[in-house]
Amino acid sequence: MFHMNQNLRVVLAVRPVDLRKSFHGLYAVAAQQLKESPEKGALFVFSNRPRNRVKVLCFDGTGCWVSTKRLEKGTFSWPKSADAKREKMSLKPEALGLLLDGVDLRGAHMRAWYER
Repeated sequence: MFHMNQNLRVVLAVRPVDLRKSFHGLYAVAAQQLKESPEKGALFVFSNRPRNRVKVLCFDGTGCWVSTKRLEKGTFSWPKSADAKREKMSLKPEALGLLLDGVDLRGAHMRAWYER
């Protein structure tokens, strides 16, 4: 399991990914498309085109693991980058938790007491 602490880096792939990919395929997307090194401990979050599935890739120091969530109804509200050419976006761990719980992050803002 990954621990959602404030130092955790979360990298979200803005564009959809073929989620038939597993360890090697998602690792390649993180390294080649997102230009990130999975060994540095970040979580990489990917979604499919219909936005009803999410996969998270993590390297924990001993190896890679992949976690999957599939929604039975509805879709994830996936963030969009202001720059159409951007491949990735950084999220705070709290925002990832909200995203995975189905909260629409558009227009949401964090209150001053909650920011760290």
